[in-house]
Amino acid sequence: MAYSVEGRRRASGGMLPLLALSTVAEYYRLPWKPPVTAGLLAANTLVYLRPSFIDPFIPHINEVWFNPNLILKHKDLKRFFLSPFYHLDEPHLVYNMMSLLWKGIKLETSMGSSEFASMVFALLGMSQGVTLLLAKSLHVFFDYERAFYSEYSVGFSGVIFALKVVLNSRDEDYTSVYGILVPTKYAAWAELILVQMFMPSASFLGHLGGILAGILYLKLKRSSHSGLDPVSMVVRGVTRAVTLPLRFLSSLVRSRRRRITGRGRVGRGQSGVWRCQSCTYDNSGLQSVCEMCGLGRGRGNGWSVNQRQTHSSSSDIPLDELRRRRVERFS
Repeated sequence: MAYSVEGRRRASGGMLPLLALSTVAEYYRLPWKPPVTAGLLAANTLVYLRPSFIDPFIPHINEVWFNPNLILKHKDLKRFFLSPFYHLDEPHLVYNMMSLLWKGIKLETSMGSSEFASMVFALLGMSQGVTLLLAKSLHVFFDYERAFYSEYSVGFSGVIFALKVVLNSRDEDYTSVYGILVPTKYAAWAELILVQMFMPSASFLGHLGGILAGILYLKLKRSSHSGLDPVSMVVRGVTRAVTLPLRFLSSLVRSRRRRITGRGRVGRGQSGVWRCQSCTYDNSGLQSVCEMCGLGRGRGNGWSVNQRQTHSSSSDIPLDELRRRRVERFS
């Protein structure tokens, strides 16, 4: 998670040995050891532990809080690039690193170390940039200054959410997110909402920026293979990414609607239904008179709608008489 609680004290819960044991167990069973994932795990852990041999060379957490206001006001790139590698306490660090361990191994094994490293670097910059853009937009258009624009946050979870989007982009299966079964490709969105519900201190904007960065990365990657204009794809990708939740909800609503067209009863194709040749109304097989025009069902009038029509209407009733019968029938 990316926490937005300023001044939170570190709590030592003895969870680092659990992280070390899980990492060793995962790498021991792998025939090929993904080096970039291991490097990211080591970097985040060393920054948190701050051993004496590197302590003089790395900034304090108070100097690298991700704060949109300070970043734009002072053009502080240190906050922009270094804040993902800082964590508030052991649970914060271990939760993120356990998630990174699983996703990193799967992605780096499938795409190779060099491509994975470049992707992580791109997703880090894109997730931070999208979060900064969202915070500035909310401040300018909705005056959300204290809620997001002046918020302090740190953590690697923005990148982790982006990795989750990339990892699940082509998965058509279902997965469980905190006990709720959802389509795997939308698991990041479900986790975004559930995490915010159960942990309000988590940085909603940072997680959202990671998801949008992952979607944008996939759009740009596809455009690079198709030879499309990258500038147009960036604008289109950002637009589609921002409106994705609304389009997803709209598709769910549309899928539940049932379209009913044509004349007659719903359920065409069922047995026990006959069609009047005069007005083409579908009547129940239990009725001997057409409900619409009042014409009796007799020889030559009425056939099952399951049967193919092989002869034309034999009714000689004038059109005016047919209309009069309809009016009388429903008056």
